[in-house]
Amino acid sequence: QVQLVESGGASVQAGGSLRLSCAASGVTYTNYCLAWFRQVQGKEREGGATIGNDGTTSYADSVKGRFTISQDNANTLTLSMNSLKPEDTAMYYCAALYRPYGGTCPRFFGDFGYWGQGTQVTVSS
Repeated sequence: QVQLVESGGASVQAGGSLRLSCAASGVTYTNYCLAWFRQVQGKEREGGATIGNDGTTSYADSVKGRFTISQDNANTLTLSMNSLKPEDTAMYYCAALYRPYGGTCPRFFGDFGYWGQGTQVTVSS
């Protein structure tokens, strides 16, 4: 059974940094796409970053160059966020998609079947 638990959300000032973690159980990294999404209340969930079976990463234009997605060990997915902006304020979710055959990870939230409960990031100006 896949279980994803996020942590690390906090309130920071613009220009600051945060590191989010996602404890992933029941997931074999070679068989899954993993991703971080974010959502502002009242808006659609949007993709931030993905990492595929082979370690290939992709980023939304809004976070490219500032955020880094990585797998630190067999059970933890991280999102390192630098140069934070007020528009980065959102609930951040860890997500997993079973994809044993590999290929490019999708960026649409509807393609992902497993979700954590989210962790709030608030960036003040």
